[in-house]
Amino acid sequence: PLQRGRPSVLLFNGLPKKRQDVHVAVVNLDVGRKDLQQCADAVMRLRAEYLYSQGREAAIKFNMSDGRPLAFAAWANNDQSYARLKVYLERVFTYAGSHSLARELKGVATPKEVRSGDVFIQGGFPGHAVLVVDVAERRKDGLRVFLLAQSYMPAQEVHILKNPSHEGLSPWYPADFAGELLTPEWTFKAKDLKR
Repeated sequence: PLQRGRPSVLLFNGLPKKRQDVHVAVVNLDVGRKDLQQCADAVMRLRAEYLYSQGREAAIKFNMSDGRPLAFAAWANNDQSYARLKVYLERVFTYAGSHSLARELKGVATPKEVRSGDVFIQGGFPGHAVLVVDVAERRKDGLRVFLLAQSYMPAQEVHILKNPSHEGLSPWYPADFAGELLTPEWTFKAKDLKR
């Protein structure tokens, strides 16, 4: 769920993010009290939250930057409580990031095939990742559009991004974009879309 209205995006320390002109909404999800849940971490958090909510704890697994897998079920032993999940995620945020997540995901042939849950990601130190949180298609002409959510550095609340290139379409982004996908704080290429 989203927070009501259009509140400021807050950092992990409770201070407002310097740029408050990049978002249209803020996801109602804590960011923690450490500078850990940054861009790719937020993607992993939302996936873990989804799987946990579906009772699929055994599917929660991410690779560390050195390539070793860290599965929640094995790590948590017999305590797969939500509190334990949050501790597990702190460990993931510490030892994984855009570099490791980009290697785990598979490329999508074209942004025209975008689906909710896909990720635009450039792995690196630093890299960046934004999550596709919704996709829609217009009946009259088949135009496909998508919404993006991100966290950023330092760790901050997950927020829904504006589209700086298409004010009339914002916050939606067209799936048939050519060349580069310009977001308020990062530029991606079509080849950066992964699933």
